Amino acid sequence: MSMQDRVRLMLWNLERDGGPESQPGILPTRWRQGYEEVLKPQQPDWLAMLELKYSQTRPDAPLAEKRAAQRRFDAAQQILGMRGFRAAVGQRANPTGVFIRERVFPSFRQRHHPVGHSAPPTHVELWLPDAPTVPILTASFHNAFCNPAQRRSEAMDLTELVDKVKAHHTDPAGDRTACWLFGDTNEYPVPVGEQVPAIDWSRVTDVVHRRHRAIKQPDGTWVSCTAVDEIMHDCGMHDPARWAARRLGQTTALAATAGHAAAGQGGPRRIDRGYLDAWSVQAVEDVRVLDTTGLSDHHAVIVDLSRRKLIEGLHRRTSAIAPWSLVV
Repeated sequence: MSMQDRVRLMLWNLERDGGPESQPGILPTRWRQGYEEVLKPQQPDWLAMLELKYSQTRPDAPLAEKRAAQRRFDAAQQILGMRGFRAAVGQRANPTGVFIRERVFPSFRQRHHPVGHSAPPTHVELWLPDAPTVPILTASFHNAFCNPAQRRSEAMDLTELVDKVKAHHTDPAGDRTACWLFGDTNEYPVPVGEQVPAIDWSRVTDVVHRRHRAIKQPDGTWVSCTAVDEIMHDCGMHDPARWAARRLGQTTALAATAGHAAAGQGGPRRIDRGYLDAWSVQAVEDVRVLDTTGLSDHHAVIVDLSRRKLIEGLHRRTSAIAPWSLVV
């Protein structure tokens, strides 16, 4: 696939935004390495960033803190050569963000979801010149780390965007909309067909983590939380890593993205994932998990789309694949 045909999507949770400034105006080394040595060389066209802890502030933050956040956010845009968007700070101080390459997506609009999320998603609506009447609803999200019920609620809120796709709608003259959602789900994919073995919760020693990420059964055993994955698949969305593994033979696309260094929590897990509508997912050509050990406790996920195939899907020149069809 040529660079001209490629549209690259990327997701990364840079732990605690690379850390605070050691002194005003001096950006931390880990942050600079993340943006200059990891993100910039990959040349993403759409980038979901999580834990923008020091790149966004609350409205009532001290002026010095606001200036530091804007300084860092401006530096990120300059290094990447991309346009940045930030959601508001939510219940927990780990805001989300999206960066876009304007030569690829020259038309855009941000919408806000200020309530209902521990970290509000960054929702940016995009248009491609090749399909100027077809909106692409994109969002980066970061589900609650400690509350299974809230994660279900947050996923249901995101289905407001999925609903606009109408993946079940077969009228050729109907409205056309695409949807791309990428984030840290803080829970697990449905285990069928996964490469990472399911957690044996009887061996997990971090009992608080177990309560955060598993559901206790009547017999006293525990079952992993997979509600986010189930909701997205029920609504006709698809995991691009599963497409790469099932349709392209790229089994490494299903590699773990986090949990490598966490003690007593069940080992590495694939909690950082994307979901694409039933047409966009068919444009996936390559999915990689990029090892970022030493810079973050999460690895990055890179998804390459064929622009040609994406345009075909936006114009509905292909047929939607069925819900759950990649979970085998």
